[in-house]
Amino acid sequence: MEVSMKRAMRSSLVAGGLLAIVLVIAVVYLVGCGERQDTPSGPAMVQQTSTLSRENPVVRTVMNIQERHTSEFMADKNVVGTATGLTEDGQVAVLLLTREPVATSAKTGKAVSSYPSNLEGHPVVVMVVGDIRPMRGGGVSHTAKQTPPIQLGTSGGWRYDLANGYCCSGTLGSLIHIGSTQYVLSNYHVFWGDIVPGGNSRVATAGDPVIQPGMVDISCNANNAQNVATLSGAGSLPAANVDVGYAQVISGMVQTNGSILEVGTISASTVSASIGQAVKKSGRTTGLSRSRVSGLNATISVQYENECAGGVAFTKTFTGQILISNSGSRFLNSGDSGSLMVEDVSTNPRAVGLLYAGSSSVAVANPIGAVLSWIGGGAAMVGQ
Repeated sequence: MEVSMKRAMRSSLVAGGLLAIVLVIAVVYLVGCGERQDTPSGPAMVQQTSTLSRENPVVRTVMNIQERHTSEFMADKNVVGTATGLTEDGQVAVLLLTREPVATSAKTGKAVSSYPSNLEGHPVVVMVVGDIRPMRGGGVSHTAKQTPPIQLGTSGGWRYDLANGYCCSGTLGSLIHIGSTQYVLSNYHVFWGDIVPGGNSRVATAGDPVIQPGMVDISCNANNAQNVATLSGAGSLPAANVDVGYAQVISGMVQTNGSILEVGTISASTVSASIGQAVKKSGRTTGLSRSRVSGLNATISVQYENECAGGVAFTKTFTGQILISNSGSRFLNSGDSGSLMVEDVSTNPRAVGLLYAGSSSVAVANPIGAVLSWIGGGAAMVGQ
């Protein structure tokens, strides 16, 4: 089942209805869960103790092969993306992401694939994918209204995110700073997704309030929430290669140490993703959840709407993205957009990526370095 990672809720005219919004064109399945391809002899096996980051020479080689062939693969309407990951037996491989399963032979019942089983001497893994969508939409409640100063990893969003009979919200993910000024970090489509006045007679504008909790968790009535920040700068899309929004903290409304629900304080430093890396996140819908990185350097195309439950606005092809296993949407689900993904350690984990999209089999994150670089001004994580 495909899901949207920003949660939408029908307004008081249709109370209580939840709607996954924003169709997407690309997604990913768990490594090895699609059609398994025969692999040639000779590709380098990678020891499990190796760090499978972009700096690993074998990973780098396969990424270069992936990039050389991505455009020809994506000319196929059934191919929605590519990435670099692993085969089931641990070889670094090109991941070919398809919308539909490959055909099977009525006689043998085996897959009949027109896709190659290897490229330039390295294996290709064909992975069947469901649609991937922007993710707008226990013990600790991530949806309850908090007493300020609030912790992050909580429900929140643009104060006026209501249009066409629905309201939408996502996750206030983490705290960053530019110099001495602090900002709440989330996604473009959580903070800036309304770009036409049609459904609510307004568009997202710098200076608009950001609230906690988000509209979905307060019956679509912003008077039941509290203003915690104000929109800053501008949304990143459609031009940038990241789905980013940030908002300046209102004094006294957010914990100044950047504490995240069930994660606590994070490190002020960041770390690059690596294949197999253990990660966790704290978000509006699934709370604290854990998984592992399943792919690097992913290219995917995502279709964005122009407001909450609005029409298609534009399609954005992202490159260099991080893929994370998301079986059964247990790591990331509708409403978790904007969650910060960190390494899975108990004390002061380092940020790895900013989550924004996914399906019931995979989650997608912008590398945190790309996020901070886009914001500019020396933007950095608030942490220990």
